[in-house]
Amino acid sequence: MRLATVRLDGTTAAARLDGEGNAYLIEGCRDLSELLGTRDWRSKVSGPAQRTVQAADLDYAPVVPCPSKIICVGLNYRHHIAEMGHQPPEYPTLFTKFSEALTGPCDDVIVPEYAANQMDWEGELAVVIGTRAYRVSEADAANYIAGYTVINDFTMRDYQNRTSQWDQGKNFEKTSGFGPYLSTDYVPGTRIETRLDGELVQSASTDDLVFGPARLIEYISHIVTLQPGDVISTGTPGGVGHAREPQRYIEHGQTVEVSVGGLGSVRNRTIVLG
Repeated sequence: MRLATVRLDGTTAAARLDGEGNAYLIEGCRDLSELLGTRDWRSKVSGPAQRTVQAADLDYAPVVPCPSKIICVGLNYRHHIAEMGHQPPEYPTLFTKFSEALTGPCDDVIVPEYAANQMDWEGELAVVIGTRAYRVSEADAANYIAGYTVINDFTMRDYQNRTSQWDQGKNFEKTSGFGPYLSTDYVPGTRIETRLDGELVQSASTDDLVFGPARLIEYISHIVTLQPGDVISTGTPGGVGHAREPQRYIEHGQTVEVSVGGLGSVRNRTIVLG
């Protein structure tokens, strides 16, 4: 099953996608944040469509536009941990991203000139919660997942490294491409890849994760209640620009594309404005 938030007639709508990408609008839900917040959201998805939109006309918004929480995991791929000079962690490294940082999977990313010095890519698998989760066991965690999607944890490295707290480098307005759809079909061990203007810069298997989705849900839900529509961004593999020699960053006009096998791609061009 694939679900999306699509832009239409000056607003948005939650939609179910078919195998050709056509969207069947879900009655009474303006986006997936609203849909997942309803008690019977699975039955609403399978109900009759309000309207059908052809694939060629689809304009995707951030797949879950207004999560109450976006919890990101740092240093969670073994290769990335090694390239950044760290030891494997005993516990997940958590930080937060705000919903204002999200943008559509094909939108341009507009960056103010003062923040454009060290822009970096971080392709990631994202998990979306479908059922309220508090103190959930790893064995039961799959029952609380609505689906999986793709996110670029777009990072301003100079801002990130100003202090020991990373959030300020992770939250610039509308920089993180998110989508294009939510899928229940993710299979562990799939490929995650990032390309910069078509050049492959990240490529890994999600088997390289230190803490997989179920373990993260267990850990986080013992700290705070995860609500329907909340997002866990599971971390990035090796190959980020900041860890290269010489270091390499996104430049004005360049396009970053992140893909996860079976989940589609986000593809965002970066525009620097003075």
